[in-house]
Amino acid sequence: MDIKRDPPKKTKRYILSSVGVLAIVAVSVAISRLKPAAPTVERGTLWFGVAQRGEMTRAVNAPGTLVPEHVKIIPAVAGGRIEALPVRPGETVTPNTVIIELSNPDVALTLLQDQQQLSQAYSTLASLRNQWRQQLLTQDATIATLRTQYNSAVREALVIDSLDKKGLASTNEVASRHDLVNELKMRLDVEQKRTQEMKASEAQQIQLNEEQIEGLKRIIQEQKNKVASLRVVAGEAGQLQTLGNPQLEMGQYVNSGVELARVVQPGRLKAVLRVPETQARDVAVGQQAVIDLHNNNTVKGHVIRKDPSSQGGTITVEVTLDGTLPPGTSSELAVDGTI
Repeated sequence: MDIKRDPPKKTKRYILSSVGVLAIVAVSVAISRLKPAAPTVERGTLWFGVAQRGEMTRAVNAPGTLVPEHVKIIPAVAGGRIEALPVRPGETVTPNTVIIELSNPDVALTLLQDQQQLSQAYSTLASLRNQWRQQLLTQDATIATLRTQYNSAVREALVIDSLDKKGLASTNEVASRHDLVNELKMRLDVEQKRTQEMKASEAQQIQLNEEQIEGLKRIIQEQKNKVASLRVVAGEAGQLQTLGNPQLEMGQYVNSGVELARVVQPGRLKAVLRVPETQARDVAVGQQAVIDLHNNNTVKGHVIRKDPSSQGGTITVEVTLDGTLPPGTSSELAVDGTI
């Protein structure tokens, strides 16, 4: 016969389940706190060594061009029409080499008009001097007459005074003689002062006319310079780089102040680099530079100028070349610079 038994207890199962859940939670927390594993790289791409303290040189690379160190810009002093272009860009010139011949009849006509005004000014000055000379001569004659009358009146007054002491002259006659002396003395003083004022006025007017003449002379000289400038010369020895911008042509009319030509010194070149503004902060005047001429040649130099502001995301840096350039190196050559 069957014997009724008690069901098995589940306490042990519950304990094992709880321990298992706690273990899973602990592992999950531990895994969540782990840091990401470092990425793996190939051993051949790594450099192994000991860190050392010292100077670190940073190179800033930038493209640029070679430009002349010294450029003489020749402007048009006076406008005119181009009649001749005896020299072409690239040719060697001297200070007296004529590079452009212009024509402008108005400039020559203005010079003639200024010279005519100068002649009229000379004529006016001569007439003024003659006029004042005549007036002063008349004034001198008036003063001479008054002086004679005054001296005569003084002598007559002395005679009347002597007769009056002897009782041979009336009081009225004595007073009349002395009044005449005083009147002539006053008139003589007035005329002498008038002579001084006339001389001062003459000197002032003559000075004004002479200053006008000097001004006309300067104007004529400037006008002569304009006439002479119609034959445009190089002004210094060098190489003619350009003839106008754009190129000048025969028969073309150019206005005053327009750039006619540029004369440069061949061989005296500098590098103008366009450094990105993000790297330009590391560039300073005096730093060493190496310029790559793209023809298997490099030349050393140093920074001489840095623009204070950027344009188009770059800052212009000028580098003077310390070394000798290879023969045939010309301006506007594209280069790369390392500062």
